[in-house]
Amino acid sequence: MKFNWGTGITALYLGFVAMILMLVTMSVGQKIDLVTEHYYDEELRFQDKIDKIERTRALAEPLAWKVEEGGIYITFPANIDPKTLSGEIGFYCPADDKNDRKFDVQPGEHAQFIPAASIPEGTYHLQIDWKSGAQTFWNEGVVTIKHSK
Repeated sequence: MKFNWGTGITALYLGFVAMILMLVTMSVGQKIDLVTEHYYDEELRFQDKIDKIERTRALAEPLAWKVEEGGIYITFPANIDPKTLSGEIGFYCPADDKNDRKFDVQPGEHAQFIPAASIPEGTYHLQIDWKSGAQTFWNEGVVTIKHSK
């Protein structure tokens, strides 16, 4: 078998086409989740979020959370009347948007418990958008939920 320039160029071209087809096939199968479907609206309200974070930093007693085996305890500041509290607690999973969860703020005696069974195992961005009267606040952090076996 004789190997000439034409054969080499053809082999190189076919190898390039095969590589491009493989990359296209891999990229089509890649799952891409957005943080939110309404990212433009979220961007417009970003200054409101910055203001909430500043008000949160100014609190004498901050909101706190603790992840335990059975779930997550969220403790609201003791100097705020729990009857005036409202808002939303969000668990954003960067790995899979199907694991995202949202819960309403329903504190009893300044604390709220969210059972681990209601949240799939994984690492989440905890986003607490809460309100006391007319004042709005924002807390966020990273938590890992593990189920006991």
